[in-house]
Amino acid sequence: MGRLSGKIAIVTGAGRGIGQAIAGKLAAEGATVVVTDLDEATAIQTAAAPPGRAGDGRADRGSVRSH
Repeated sequence: MGRLSGKIAIVTGAGRGIGQAIAGKLAAEGATVVVTDLDEATAIQTAAAPPGRAGDGRADRGSVRSH
């Protein structure tokens, strides 16, 4: 159990790069991560990664500008 067990984190732009790394760190600390990115395929790939690396959460295609 990590410091963020039972918490939910929403990471925008998490399909790759810095966002993906942040999602991985949050997941490693026990958070359920909602991965959002404009590229749905990379969001799904990040969310499907082994727990503690990036995911254990869900993927969502979208932009914070349009919601």
